[in-house]
Amino acid sequence: MAQQDWWRSAVIYQVYVRSFADGDGDGTGDLAGVRARLPYLAELGVDALWFNPWYLSPMKDGGYDVADYRAIDPAFGTLAEAEKLIAEARELGIRTIVDIVPNHVSDQHPWFQAALKAGPGSPERELFHFRSGRGAHGELPPNDWPSQFVGSTEPVWTRLPDGDWYLHLFTPEQPDLNWAHPAVRQEHEDILRFWFERGVAGVRIDSAALLAKDPDLPDLATAPHPHPFVDRDELHDIYRSWRAVADEYGGVFVGEVWLPDTERFARYLRPDELHTAFNFSFLSCPWDAERLRTSIRTTLAEHAPVGAPATWVLCNHDITRTVTRYGRTDTGFDFAAKAFGTPSDLALGTRRARAAALLSLALPGAVYVYQGEELGLPEAEIPRERIEDPMHFRSGGADPGRDGCRVPLPWTAEAPHAGFGGEPWLPQPDGWAAYAADRQAADPASMLALYREAIRLRPAFGEGPLSWLPAPEGVLAFSRADGVRCVVNLGTASVELPEHAELLLASGPLDDGGRLPEDTAVWLRS
Repeated sequence: MAQQDWWRSAVIYQVYVRSFADGDGDGTGDLAGVRARLPYLAELGVDALWFNPWYLSPMKDGGYDVADYRAIDPAFGTLAEAEKLIAEARELGIRTIVDIVPNHVSDQHPWFQAALKAGPGSPERELFHFRSGRGAHGELPPNDWPSQFVGSTEPVWTRLPDGDWYLHLFTPEQPDLNWAHPAVRQEHEDILRFWFERGVAGVRIDSAALLAKDPDLPDLATAPHPHPFVDRDELHDIYRSWRAVADEYGGVFVGEVWLPDTERFARYLRPDELHTAFNFSFLSCPWDAERLRTSIRTTLAEHAPVGAPATWVLCNHDITRTVTRYGRTDTGFDFAAKAFGTPSDLALGTRRARAAALLSLALPGAVYVYQGEELGLPEAEIPRERIEDPMHFRSGGADPGRDGCRVPLPWTAEAPHAGFGGEPWLPQPDGWAAYAADRQAADPASMLALYREAIRLRPAFGEGPLSWLPAPEGVLAFSRADGVRCVVNLGTASVELPEHAELLLASGPLDDGGRLPEDTAVWLRS
């Protein structure tokens, strides 16, 4: 594949900096920690790193409340360190993708602070969504829009002492920007140039379908079609202008686009808009052969008309970890269904997660691996008094939040705090050291060894399309270029392997008869 098209089949590793590796011993992951672990990432074989926001932030929502896009938060390091990291990674053949959060900023951002001081009706407030309230004395919110934190009962409007209300689809500390204002558009194009000029290869766009708002801000209950703040047509003009900036630098985009309408989803991937978008259908799909087959078919079909590659991901910083999810009775994912104390069979979940790794890495397109998935980490249940995620608090304490998949990584089994650094900002569960990278690196049967070998062998599938093969009920089987096949048994009994010349890789051992056991995947060369 041409060098400029690297992103079409890349393996991209997601780095949640705060929990990756602590270089200065203060308990918070940082850029020094990432730089020290670049050899590990190179040995894993990934093509790029996607960093969750590393910018100056009060951290009211894990860094997704940005106060300054041109500064690194001091907890993580400095801009100079970020530039060194980008350069050092590139020397190892690893590109960098940064995260942009265009829907909102922190309430500590200079623009919002200026808007607070300027008062009602000022030009500074036009950069956001300030409105008078309803009711006899303006005491009611301007409309009925719901929070974007699933399960939240909190309002999306906050009233100031001067009587104005401001919109925040997430937390009050994250005021929404007014994307109808030219200064907002210009600022973000300048931010893109700032990071492309520092050597980043791409940008991930947070909440990409939420930016544009109906200027009348109508009630959701009575708003005519289209939706007043999701997937509005005005967005496509924004992303066309962004694409022009990216094309100046050879940069790429991946959008966080949660949309059930496949045709409208594909619009974001037209040749003059975003390069790729996350595939949430596959991520949230239960461990079920027919439902996974349908998800894969649908995904490939919706990307085909616009010529965009699919993306495949099992977990991220918002989603229950794969090992835990696949070990539960309900193996799908739904934010609304999250609850404390949900039991999980981790041995079963691990077996399925190993098979799912081979499945995802065999599919055509790009694959994202969230940090710690290659170690087989389970979801941690965080003590209530240590939870920091605002999703928990805005649900009235019902939702356990997302901290359980953000627990700092274990690197060295015998070191304090499993080699992460200082005492971690989130507690590591008992037994966390058993998952340590150093221990797994020495074990050829480990999850880490499986990921390393799968990523090394992945080019054997070539760049060809996927062709489904006949298979027993409960089994997924497909081939791609050069006669390489992937077979995944999600059924309840072992099945015979198809004829083959070579077994390239297996997620687990075959049974005594050489058959493929349940919850196991293999790569074969015919």
